[in-house]
Amino acid sequence: MPTAIVLGAGMVGSVMAADMAAQGFDTTIADISDANLAAAGARARVTTTRADLSDPATVKRLVAPFDVVLGALSSRIGLNAMRAVIEAGRDYADISFMAQDFTKLDALARERGVTVVADCGVAPGMSHILSAYGASILDRCDEIEIYVGGLPRERRWPFDYKAAFSPADVIEEYVRPSRIVEHGRVVVRPALSEPELMDFAGVGTLEAFNTDGLRSLCTSLNVPFMKEKTLRYPGHIDLMRAFRETGLFSEDEIEVRGVKVRPLDVTSKLLFPKWTYQPGEEDLTVMRVIARGQKSGRSATHTWDLLDFYNKETHATSMARTTAFPCTIVAGLIAKGRIKQPGVNPPECLGTLPGIVDELMAQHKARGVHYSHSIT
Repeated sequence: MPTAIVLGAGMVGSVMAADMAAQGFDTTIADISDANLAAAGARARVTTTRADLSDPATVKRLVAPFDVVLGALSSRIGLNAMRAVIEAGRDYADISFMAQDFTKLDALARERGVTVVADCGVAPGMSHILSAYGASILDRCDEIEIYVGGLPRERRWPFDYKAAFSPADVIEEYVRPSRIVEHGRVVVRPALSEPELMDFAGVGTLEAFNTDGLRSLCTSLNVPFMKEKTLRYPGHIDLMRAFRETGLFSEDEIEVRGVKVRPLDVTSKLLFPKWTYQPGEEDLTVMRVIARGQKSGRSATHTWDLLDFYNKETHATSMARTTAFPCTIVAGLIAKGRIKQPGVNPPECLGTLPGIVDELMAQHKARGVHYSHSIT
């Protein structure tokens, strides 16, 4: 029986482990939190192991016996964990939203003959794969647009928002400068900038704003105009801008009554009990990927839409499912030899591999996640 290990037993990691077990892998999941491990063990028949995954030596030792490794870690420790997995000579599919440039590990991965697919979630991940595929099936691609958001199905004052992943990574979206492509050049816009209202069937009106979601697409695709925007219920942008401008997201220490604290730590401590999904609380994921250009001398637009909801049977959030499944599907294909690309690959590299997009769509559909495709 093939073996797999998932690094990180949070909301996404636990779904990853369950899906790998369902694929027939003898699956282990590792985390430092006993509570997370207990929840993951209750979700599926997997082996749990307690480990400090912020320690690269521990990661390297831990992953060595396994056929394939999956990463579901916070951005803060994602790069060091990736390096440790590569040094152990293990293939890796990862969803860590790391700020660092993961391609700097490409030479090491090639040297070790290791296949790594980074940013392999829903966005980045499927958003990149579909963008590359869309560009490849047009004679000329002029524009890529990506819109994506994970939201509570029921809006509740004052935030109209809940977070389905790491607190630090959520706030990172509101402070990290956003790279977009205009006239073939990478330009930088502030996070939360250039808001626009958009309507989505089954959801209603949402507001979109710049976030740093293009990442590797900025340089890997030769498309003159590209942007990625996050979706929230209307009003969220102004609230987060006010928090940011007040300094509540700052990592610089301030002194309060003789004690030094980071505002970001205080904000996270106060916000995330209110932003955490309660058991059974339903969420949704909405995404639209648009590729515009020319085909056979005529204007053509390919659009992929995703609308997914909390799964009542498995008690898995939509964001966890839609983020986990691209990674588990790719990990399975790597383990079976269907994907063998030594080096550290951004997800868009998969978009032009023969048959891979069809395979991803079919396997998502089998898991109850449906992407619709239209051509105009």
